[in-house]
Amino acid sequence: MIQPQAGRAATATPNKLPLKVSIQGYAGAFHEIAARYCFQGQPLEIVPAHTFEDVVRQVEGQEEADVGLMAIENTLAGSLMHNYTLLNQSGLKVTGEVFLRIKQNLMALPGVGIGQLREVHSHPIAIAQCREFFAAHPHIRLVETADTALSAKEIQANGWPHVGAIASTLAAEIYGLEIIAAGIETNKKNHTRFLVLEKGEAVLNEPKAKVSLCFATDHEVGSLHKVLAVLAAYNVNLTKIQSAPIIGHPWEYQFFVDFVAEGKFGHEQAIEAIRPLTRSLNILGAYNCGDHFDY
Repeated sequence: MIQPQAGRAATATPNKLPLKVSIQGYAGAFHEIAARYCFQGQPLEIVPAHTFEDVVRQVEGQEEADVGLMAIENTLAGSLMHNYTLLNQSGLKVTGEVFLRIKQNLMALPGVGIGQLREVHSHPIAIAQCREFFAAHPHIRLVETADTALSAKEIQANGWPHVGAIASTLAAEIYGLEIIAAGIETNKKNHTRFLVLEKGEAVLNEPKAKVSLCFATDHEVGSLHKVLAVLAAYNVNLTKIQSAPIIGHPWEYQFFVDFVAEGKFGHEQAIEAIRPLTRSLNILGAYNCGDHFDY
């Protein structure tokens, strides 16, 4: 059974083999930076994955990766609803979380100036976070790619003098690029929350764990209100609520909820109290609240 850890997943194996962590992205991606903060003090092997579906597949298979790290929400871009759906449909559970301050940087081959750039490549969310900066440089075309670090890697591999990338300082170091402009994100309060995913069952014996749930309610007046009223009666601190449409049931929704039980009642009691008021209740995980890091 998977036990909740202090803001991270289970420790490396006793023989000190590296913990294989699947991330969406490549060397230098923000997922790698978050993983290294999350699993500090442990030998790691970062396992790149092109998509979040690949992350889930690698961790479920347990051959390529032991655990996964998945971005779930950003203070500027909001929730990654596709990842919520992936998590709910997977055989994985959340066993930890970590928060990372995201600093976006414009980089290119050494000696290339911003006036020489014709295109800048990066992940769509990174581009969205930097549009105000590029409004002052209308000659640059923004091109969406699969990953921030992969964009930097391709510039190095192809020797493109006319292409820049938005990525981390770690990516610039790894791929030998020069940072033209640092911290170009529009809003400096740019933080991403990442979830640690493991194969197993949620364990609810940690008294102050954060709990993540998914459930649906009857399609009738006041059904969600009844659930929230019960949680309030159990002195639950609701830290997140997000709705998503139920495919095939127009105008019906499922809800993703995070909470911490702060009263005399435990989270198990709160969950059992709302169970009769919900449908398809799925405990996504129980884990300690994560730490915040500024890279």
